[in-house]
Amino acid sequence: MKQFAPGFLIGAATAPHQVEGNNTNSDCWAAEQMRYTNYTEPSLDACDHYHKYAQDIRLLAEAGLNAYRFGIEWARIEPEEGKFDAAQLEHYRAVIRCCRQNGVEPIVTLHHFSSPKWLIAKGGWEAETTPADFARYVRYVMEALGGELHYVCTINEANMGVQVAAIAERYKKQMMAQMAQMQKAGGQQAEAGVQMGMNLQKMLENQQAAAAENAEVFGTAQPQFFTSPRTPRGDELVMEAHKAARAVIRELCPQVKVGLTLSLHDIQALPGGEAEAQKVWDEEFTHYLPAIAGDDFLGVQNYTRARYDASGSMTAPEGAETTQMGYEFYPQALEHVIRKVAAGFHGELLVTENGIATADDTRRVAFIEQALAGVQRCVADGLPVKGYCHWSLMDNFEWQKGFAMQFGLIAVDRAHGQTRAPKPSLAFLGRYAAKG
Repeated sequence: MKQFAPGFLIGAATAPHQVEGNNTNSDCWAAEQMRYTNYTEPSLDACDHYHKYAQDIRLLAEAGLNAYRFGIEWARIEPEEGKFDAAQLEHYRAVIRCCRQNGVEPIVTLHHFSSPKWLIAKGGWEAETTPADFARYVRYVMEALGGELHYVCTINEANMGVQVAAIAERYKKQMMAQMAQMQKAGGQQAEAGVQMGMNLQKMLENQQAAAAENAEVFGTAQPQFFTSPRTPRGDELVMEAHKAARAVIRELCPQVKVGLTLSLHDIQALPGGEAEAQKVWDEEFTHYLPAIAGDDFLGVQNYTRARYDASGSMTAPEGAETTQMGYEFYPQALEHVIRKVAAGFHGELLVTENGIATADDTRRVAFIEQALAGVQRCVADGLPVKGYCHWSLMDNFEWQKGFAMQFGLIAVDRAHGQTRAPKPSLAFLGRYAAKG
């Protein structure tokens, strides 16, 4: 193992809604409680990081890591439109200072998927008012905390809604083809043609009931969450929100380096798949270049590769190792993505997420070792990579999939007092950081 040079950031990442618990004013919390929810289970007190952050940061630092990427929760700071909670602001100041006291660089994310419930009632991430609303929140936070920060991510995975829209479109086409087949066959015989236990009639009934419940909870039958399928205008609005936030940060805190993060696959084209692969890379990355060209850094977030041939998107190769999330185990993807991104974006690069969901920590260690070997090759070649944050610091609430996914460097026993148990992978990652 070769350590990185002094000044290179080696850290771990979390998102507030996934670890803090009791984020009661957010859209995700409201969605989790619904009768017709898409969530497997509610977050409740999650990992109680809200109260245990000092312990968690200390474990990170004791293992040798020197950076912690975490989020500030908008729904805590501005629980009602235009009304700010000073006590919650002070909570995040305490988290930042705890990092400093432990020799850890805080990398703050201002929006990580979850939004205030009131924002969704106004139209969410398809509303023309959202960029100004986001900028107001950012101003409040940065006026108070900006002097204590060096790196700020405005928006996590700003391209997520575009990726979800592409997946939704693919599923829609598949479902339409299947339903046409079923109409020909008719009745229960038709439903047997799908290789899963599917009750189409019940699905349609639930869809209608969910729309009614959404109208009751959010004031609209089709709430536009940050992770909802995004329209082209919605995509523009996210970039407008980012640019508005960047302007506020530059005005108030010129010493702060500002950027956003993108979800990026290592997109590989097989014969016949070149055009589709290029189209997907443009959707994921290239078309954002004009909006982020003025950023100080880009947060690179990668977990696996995506392959395309003449028939479109391909599944993992036969016999390939896959993770709990169904991703192909492919740590080489990170190096490939860094090199491709560096060809188009010319600011600093931070790996803000990279990791693996697995119950076998030896595979996490192997993943880290291979991924970081690739990062070191990029650094040796002069690419401006300044840090690596592993996802995630601890096993946590993986959104709609609940608590079953194990991404963490630290295990959390939620049934017995939220006790923490560092995994060998935590100390393994810490050994990459230069000491002293």
